[in-house]
Amino acid sequence: MNKNETRVRRARQTRIRIAEQLAHRLTIYRSNQHIFAQLYSPCGTKVLASASTMEADIKKALNGNGGNSAAAQQIGKTIAERAIKAGVTEVAFDRAGFRYHGRVKALAEAAREAGLKF
Repeated sequence: MNKNETRVRRARQTRIRIAEQLAHRLTIYRSNQHIFAQLYSPCGTKVLASASTMEADIKKALNGNGGNSAAAQQIGKTIAERAIKAGVTEVAFDRAGFRYHGRVKALAEAAREAGLKF
């Protein structure tokens, strides 16, 4: 197994547990240059809110560098605001098999500070 296959395996286990809880799911994906966050409905079929460093207004605020902790904090704050606007305050955090440190941790803490509970 390579790195990505093991990450996807870990992510699958997390998603199974979240599906059993019937909770809204805040999932993230990070690449070397960008970070993405999406909020899914409890059934897992509908995206209620999303944010990424590829959006024009966010990219301009970050001076084009979306692969650092400052960018992750901005995405965390943005996704929390959009989730609250959609009427969701409590979510299950799906880190997609990524380790909880660095950009993933920065995004999660910024989302908590902005009002999401998980």
